[in-house]
Amino acid sequence: MIRKLHHNAYRCRDSEETRRFYEDFLGLPLVKTLELGQTKTGRATETLHTFYRLDDGSHLAFFETDDLPFDFKPQHDFDLHIALEVAAEVLEPMLARGRERGLECRGPSDHGMIDSIYFRDPNGYVIELCAKRQDHDAQMDPARNGARAALDSWTARRVAASSSA
Repeated sequence: MIRKLHHNAYRCRDSEETRRFYEDFLGLPLVKTLELGQTKTGRATETLHTFYRLDDGSHLAFFETDDLPFDFKPQHDFDLHIALEVAAEVLEPMLARGRERGLECRGPSDHGMIDSIYFRDPNGYVIELCAKRQDHDAQMDPARNGARAALDSWTARRVAASSSA
């Protein structure tokens, strides 16, 4: 059975630039670096893999490598974003801190069960800091919120629309 997330890994342009954002700005400590000279399939590489720890023991990780093409571009929220949970009282000070540093900042946004603010990291990824509302757990309970029925309805509409096209 899956216990929890250990890490998510993403590409980065520059490991030090990435460290300044995740460690210096967000406060996630750099806890491990792996310098890779060869992949598990035997291909030569020059890659640095870095890990930043969250309070729950999970990690965000990054690969800096020149051996594979990758299009670093500002990601759309719907395509890729990383949402990190914080206490509600952290949102406003972090938003102000981001603005002071000249980062691209948005929010706060009301999502019903959470409130969120957004930044763009040096690699183009959208970083969401979100704070749970008091009724978060009740809103996220699939026995009470109809999540499966909503997905089934969405899917049925999509199938019907593609059949009539």
